[in-house]
Amino acid sequence: MSEERIVVKPYGKEDRSKKEEVAEMFNNISKRYDFLNHFLSLGIDKIWRKKAVNLLKATKPAKILDLATGTGDFAIALLKLNPTEVIGMDISDGMLDVGREKMRKNGFDGVISMRNGDSENLPFEDGYFDALTVGFGVRNYENLEKGLAEMLRVVRKDGKIVILEFSKPKRFPVKQYYAFHSKYIIPFFGKRISKDEKAYAYLPESVAAFPEGRDFEAILERLGYRNVTSKLLAGGIATIYSGMK
Repeated sequence: MSEERIVVKPYGKEDRSKKEEVAEMFNNISKRYDFLNHFLSLGIDKIWRKKAVNLLKATKPAKILDLATGTGDFAIALLKLNPTEVIGMDISDGMLDVGREKMRKNGFDGVISMRNGDSENLPFEDGYFDALTVGFGVRNYENLEKGLAEMLRVVRKDGKIVILEFSKPKRFPVKQYYAFHSKYIIPFFGKRISKDEKAYAYLPESVAAFPEGRDFEAILERLGYRNVTSKLLAGGIATIYSGMK
């Protein structure tokens, strides 16, 4: 049963769904997204993705789905596993266009395909993928449980799901640094570089509203995920969750 949660939307328009607003937001910032992502995280996001990919090594997945793929950085990181097929899926055409160009330029388009699709209504048969990843995307789902259930459905038995998501540090001094960084640094530079005032104010708001840690693990377990684990990164700024089908 779904829990009632505060719905945080980028633009807060009553006549539009969270899904529509998230797609609009990422379309607006798509041209500057890669630069801002690496700049605001000081490049640490690349290390986090490598750690997430390492959790899939033992399963040797051939077919992998990367949801909320954005411009495809996580999909590219997954190539270290030598898969035969990686599908990067996102609801933002703007982000996908940047990603497709990135794949063509680097010669990755033979393995990685970028597709528009809704994480809550996946166009794949049950058990099609060996593994599934989401990087900084599940907090943007309109219906979190529905999206997580769909993820589990399209992964084969004993397949693995790895979710990388922001979290809220609890200990000094990371807690204080993160609070300052998210309240002042991210909105200040995000607004000026992306030209979208709301987008980088939404980031810390969506992180604050997201059920993290044990709360999120409990949701995964309730939906049928097995062997659920979590690992804090950078003092709790991000968390890697994993589970099996």
